[in-house]
Amino acid sequence: MSREKRVRQILDQTGAVLTDGHFLYTSGLHGDTYINKDAIYPHTQETKEICGMWAEDFKDADIEVVVGPAMGGVILANNTADALTLITGHDVPGVYAEKADKGFVFTRGYEEFVKGKRVLVVEDVLTTGGSAKSVVEAVREIGGEVVGVAVIANRGGVKPQDLGVDILDSLMDIQMKAVRQGECQKCSEGIPINTRVGAGKKLASPQTSNS
Repeated sequence: MSREKRVRQILDQTGAVLTDGHFLYTSGLHGDTYINKDAIYPHTQETKEICGMWAEDFKDADIEVVVGPAMGGVILANNTADALTLITGHDVPGVYAEKADKGFVFTRGYEEFVKGKRVLVVEDVLTTGGSAKSVVEAVREIGGEVVGVAVIANRGGVKPQDLGVDILDSLMDIQMKAVRQGECQKCSEGIPINTRVGAGKKLASPQTSNS
């Protein structure tokens, strides 16, 4: 089984792929398919397997620290750092950047782990690549060197140059149509946005979100 097929199998087995719905992505775009990466994380062995694939790809790249965006990227960064530590025999920390008013920032003293270090940025799913690019910029702003970006799935056809990096390691490329609200067929049909996953959760009423 190819690696891409194995990743798709993991997504299917964990119920991470949702189809025939109306979803709001972090980018603000709408679509009928959603990869619910949060469904993967409770399955620790599968999460480790995915992160181990990245570690194999970057084992000879002298990665000194792994960075992910909060919140989902925290689990990915830690597991990838652990896998790299085991493979290389060198201690590789895993830290995360937090969302700020503009882009991402490092707090909690994590910037000290990133300054002057060779960094691997990990992310779950790319649609436009905006979040990943913001993390890359945050790393560079404090003097870190971004070796590459690793993602579970690239659903938006994002290229390395879109993120400002030389290497984009995507375990799975999947074509998922994403449109603006004014072009959304589901909106025109009056089908409500799913408020249980993705950016749609921000639209949920307190009663709905707590149910």
